[in-house]
Amino acid sequence: MSLMVSISGVRGIVGSTLTPDVIVRYASAFAEYCDRGIVVIGRDGRMTGKPITHIVSSTLVSMGCDVIGLGICPTPTVQLAVEHTRAAGGIAVTASHNPIVWNGLKFLASSGMFLDAPQNAILRTIVQKPERQYVPWDQIGNFTADATWIDRHIDTILALPYLNLRTLKRRKFKVVVDCVNAAGSTMVPRLLTMMGCKVIKLNCDASGVFAHEPEPVPQNLGSLSRRVKREKADLGIAVDVDRLVLIDEKGRPIGEEYTIASVVKFVLGKETEQTGRKRKKPVLNVVINLSTTRAVEDIAAQYNAIVIRTPVGEINVAKAMKETGAIVGGEGSGGIILPKVHLGRDAPVGIALTLQHLAEFGGPLSELRKSLPEYTIEKTKIEAGSRNPAEIMDRLANRYAGKGTMNTNDGLRIDFGDSWVHLRSSNTEPIIRIITEAPEAARAKELANSVMRDALE
Repeated sequence: MSLMVSISGVRGIVGSTLTPDVIVRYASAFAEYCDRGIVVIGRDGRMTGKPITHIVSSTLVSMGCDVIGLGICPTPTVQLAVEHTRAAGGIAVTASHNPIVWNGLKFLASSGMFLDAPQNAILRTIVQKPERQYVPWDQIGNFTADATWIDRHIDTILALPYLNLRTLKRRKFKVVVDCVNAAGSTMVPRLLTMMGCKVIKLNCDASGVFAHEPEPVPQNLGSLSRRVKREKADLGIAVDVDRLVLIDEKGRPIGEEYTIASVVKFVLGKETEQTGRKRKKPVLNVVINLSTTRAVEDIAAQYNAIVIRTPVGEINVAKAMKETGAIVGGEGSGGIILPKVHLGRDAPVGIALTLQHLAEFGGPLSELRKSLPEYTIEKTKIEAGSRNPAEIMDRLANRYAGKGTMNTNDGLRIDFGDSWVHLRSSNTEPIIRIITEAPEAARAKELANSVMRDALE
């Protein structure tokens, strides 16, 4: 396994592909990219995060950067701090949902957003330079520890105009939260407590020793589902800090796609209420990626809002939101982006909006889920092997020409009325991902099988 270098930064297996040499090379290049300005650093709870952060910090100050160290905190908190400290950039030491043997570096621009493709290209050009110019002893940067940003992040969320803390505290939700002993273990229970919830912690010791595979998908959430039922809780919450997955009161995952569908409905409803008396109503834009559920489009239509779709990837969604002035957006993997806080996926924001929505809805989460448009997503993949992914997609585009609306901004997406298929090459594996959606599970599966057969002909 080689070092993974993508639009999300770099990540690898610690001591194997992610070595001190690699960390120094990327951190020093980022210092040069930032013109040796202020850099904010935060890390997730992995045991390898502390030594890696020391290497990154020492490299940056040796390059002449002043460094603000946030300690263990969610990646969205690092994004918020970069934006509000007017830093030149930021680094989140994290491997996201990869297994515990992994770690990595995610690079943030001065906006607090991840580097986009052109910015990443510039950084990688610097990385490839044979030498780096370190500063003399009397020009090294300063390191400042600042552990206040989790509380500042919480305060920013609680100040949102969509929230009514009095209503939330009266509701007294009982919530089971699984933070997989990672970076959200401090922030998420604290946020829930401040919203008046009775919090039942599951895997929230911030030790960095994952209690199960960290990706918040149903097969990893059995213990959370069982605990929700045993405690007779209102809901369960699983996070990997930028992604949010919800478990209803019956112990059933409502589906990652329905995190964003629910939040979009809530935010559009609030914005419509607030602008209802104005003669000239603003255009409400929502941005999602090409693989996100069509339920968002159905919901947006109810509020005369416009949905803009982008290639997969947080930075692609965030950039489009900034360009179009969108009020809400994100990705169907459970990632919510609310510009009123910052332009990045933020599970704590999603938690707050979901609880307010549920409080105002008045019924259980299972009923709230039923109130949303019903679709089923099917995900599969093709092992590319010696096949050329571009040729496969070209053949499919010809096969389905005239049968649906095609979008080639990120692989190939074909819309067939109330169903669709999206094929795209993986950034990290020699596979083509196939995602289909239809109102019925059988139709989604049938469409996936049909496209796969056509692809492999």
